[in-house]
Amino acid sequence: MALQPGQPAPDFTLYDSDKNPVTLSALKGQPVLLLFFPLAFTSVCTAELCQVRDHIADYNRINARVLGISVDALQSLDRFKKDQQLNFSLLSDFNKEASTSYECIYETFGWGMKGVSKRAAFVIDQEGIIRYAEVLENAGNQPDFAAIEAALAKLT
Repeated sequence: MALQPGQPAPDFTLYDSDKNPVTLSALKGQPVLLLFFPLAFTSVCTAELCQVRDHIADYNRINARVLGISVDALQSLDRFKKDQQLNFSLLSDFNKEASTSYECIYETFGWGMKGVSKRAAFVIDQEGIIRYAEVLENAGNQPDFAAIEAALAKLT
């Protein structure tokens, strides 16, 4: 069964594109937006993350921490972040542990790739509880940013 609002968010420690560890439970006290995405440098992922980049002031205003997560290597995420001038952390889930615990991983993706993150969004409150969960089966679709922003607004 997929993760649902009201459940505790599974904890994880992943490295960001600057090679710093980020532990979800260490972020308690502030809202967190987790955005799982399939692959850096692809058109839909780029559009999604650039939309977040362009609206980062909205997330900052409510002190929400935005974390983009994919199975890409740290070096790929670092280059992607710099190329797109992303102003939030990108985390490498290269070992697929977070994507698996959040139940948002394709067994088989396009071109025979195995173990790629599904596009998904999770809003986690200040206590570490999931308040919004959206896992998309179609990687060509974007998360419902209006619903995400509404869920975050309830946490302020």
